[in-house]
Amino acid sequence: MRMDIVKESHRILTENRRRTDGHEYTLPSPESYPYQWLWDSCFHAIVLAKLEPKFAKEELRALVSKQFDDGMIPHMIYWQAGDLHRYEWGKDGTSALTQPPMIAYAVERIYNNDKDKDFLREIYPSLWKFYKYLVEKRDPRGHNLVGIINPDESGEDNSPRFDVVLGVDHDISLDDHLKKRLVLIKENIKCNFDAENCMKNHFWVKDVPFNSILITNLESLERLALELKITGDAEFSRNHILLMKAAMRRFMFEDGVFWSTYGKDYEKVKVATWSHFAPLFAGIYTQEEAEVIVHKHLLNEETFKSPFGIRTVSKQEPSYHPIASSLSWRGPIWFAPHWFMYKGLARYGFDKESKLIFNMSKGLLEKEGFREYYSPETGEGQGAKNFTWGALVVDMMNI
Repeated sequence: MRMDIVKESHRILTENRRRTDGHEYTLPSPESYPYQWLWDSCFHAIVLAKLEPKFAKEELRALVSKQFDDGMIPHMIYWQAGDLHRYEWGKDGTSALTQPPMIAYAVERIYNNDKDKDFLREIYPSLWKFYKYLVEKRDPRGHNLVGIINPDESGEDNSPRFDVVLGVDHDISLDDHLKKRLVLIKENIKCNFDAENCMKNHFWVKDVPFNSILITNLESLERLALELKITGDAEFSRNHILLMKAAMRRFMFEDGVFWSTYGKDYEKVKVATWSHFAPLFAGIYTQEEAEVIVHKHLLNEETFKSPFGIRTVSKQEPSYHPIASSLSWRGPIWFAPHWFMYKGLARYGFDKESKLIFNMSKGLLEKEGFREYYSPETGEGQGAKNFTWGALVVDMMNI
C-alpha cells in the first residue's frame, strides 16, 4: 500500500507519547515496551527534531533526569508500573545498565535544527558526564575501547555475537538466553554494578557497534563543546576519537572487517553480523576498505542482502534464524541497523547503496506497517506492533 511515511511516523510517535511526573517521553511500543529506553529515545529525538523540536527536547530531558551520580544514563526508566524486565536492579525506578550512547548525536540534530543555545547549555553537562563515564570507567585497562557488561547494553540482547562469551549454543531458545543474562544481572547486583573493578570478571565485551557509535557521538560532543566554547572538553573528545579509532584497528580488525572482542587477550568473536557495517557510521574504514565491505559483504545475497533488507546475521552462520520471533537478533531486519548503515553509506559517498537501504526500508513500512523487525526472506512484520523505529525512515528522507 502507499503510505505517507512522515504522517504515519508522526502519528505513532504522538500516540506513543506519555507524561509522568512532569516528564514527556515516548514508548517504543505501548503493548510490548511500556517504558522509556535510552537509544530508542535518542532515535525518537532525531526524528522529532524535524517534526516537533519541542518534544524532541522533552524526550531527552526525561532521559537525563535519571542519570546516575557517576554519569551513567540507564537504559530503562520505569515511569509507570509494569512487569516487563522489572528486575531487582537495586536502583530507584531504572535499570542499572546502559545502552549505545546516541544522545550527543541526537542533541546535535536538535541544535542544528533550531540553534537553541539555551537548551544546549542546559543539557550539555549531562552529556559530558555520560561520555566521560564511558571513556574513563568502561576502559579500566586503558586500551581505549569501551566494554559492555551485559548483551542488553549492546541493544541486541540475543545477538550471536555474545554466544561464546555467555557459553551458549547457536540454537539456544529466547527463554534460556534470558536466563543466562539474568545470571549476569545477579552478579551485577553482588558487584553493585561496579563495571570498572568487578563486572569485567563476568562479561566484558568490546563491541564493534557500541564503540563505533561512541566514536561518532564523541564527534558530536566535540562540535557541541566548541559551540559553547568549552575547548578543553572538545580536545578531550578529539583525543579519544583518535585513540579509539586506532584501538579498534589494533584489536578488532582482521580479514578486512571489524570483530567484537572479549577477554583480557581481546579474542575476536568470529560471528558475521551487521556489526561489520557499523564502523561505516564512524568513518573507521578507509575508502578502499569500505568498497570491499559494501560490495563483498553488505550487497552479497549469499550472506547479508535479502530481497527485503539487510540481514542482521549472515545467512551462512549456524545461528541464522530469519523467521523465529524468539530469536529476533539472529537474522531479521531491524530499522536501527538499517539507519546506521544508511548513514554510514552516505558518509562514504555510496549514494546508490544508501538509496537502496531507504527504498527497502520504505517498502517494508508500506508492506507491513510499523513492526519491531521483519523476516528477510518474506518481508513479514514480526514482534511488537506500532514500533517507533520505523520512523527513522523519515530521517533518511532529508525533508
